[in-house]
Amino acid sequence: MKKMEINDWIMLNNIIYKIYTTECFDDMRYELLDQLKMVLDFDSADFYMASTEEGKLLCDPVTYNCDMDLSEMYEDLDYSRGIVASGKMLIYRETDIISDEVRTQTDYYKKVYKPNNWHYALQVVIARNKKFLGAITFYRTIGKENFHYDDIFVLDILKDHLAYRLEQFYKSGENGMDKITVTEAVAKYDLTRREHTILKQLMSGKDNARICDELVITPNTLKKHILNIYHKLGIKSRVQLFKMVKEFE
Repeated sequence: MKKMEINDWIMLNNIIYKIYTTECFDDMRYELLDQLKMVLDFDSADFYMASTEEGKLLCDPVTYNCDMDLSEMYEDLDYSRGIVASGKMLIYRETDIISDEVRTQTDYYKKVYKPNNWHYALQVVIARNKKFLGAITFYRTIGKENFHYDDIFVLDILKDHLAYRLEQFYKSGENGMDKITVTEAVAKYDLTRREHTILKQLMSGKDNARICDELVITPNTLKKHILNIYHKLGIKSRVQLFKMVKEFE
């Protein structure tokens, strides 16, 4: 069992406080991953919600040091899908359910882990009252040791608090709030003509490289416009943008 220092307990108490008191749900998830770096050694992480869409397991990721939505690829993993969808709270290392030799030969490892220089993973399956609510996965880069049971102990302290907050989030209906159109967003948040154009491009699903080509602007200029849009709308990511604004007028 991990020998917790006084500072560790103070940090965990602060994390628990933020889980309950951070009003914006996505902000809570961002702050959770950021603050966990103080008590848990990881290099990247993602925090997915349970999807309400039939046939889909995960949605709406918040990430730390990674920007990919891995939900579609992750849901194809036979060795973990059953665990995630079981409705049971669980914290496990990936190597606890599949040997290192086998998993390094999987397409998921080759297409996701290797390009990101990841090797080990630790996952928290969040559930309450036999209902799957979300999942957090922590990654360590190649060359680092595997996660230890001490790391599981830290997350075990937080798991019930997270489950309660997620359950309340779904019950509140906050995840089903009405979206606004691009035109409404432009008027409500006083976007410039250029920001309006870029917002339409983003909502059409175009990637940054294509937007730069079509608008004949540099990646840095595009990044500044996108950050300005996020700031005006009070969001931090493209995931939040798609949750807030309709893809079509």
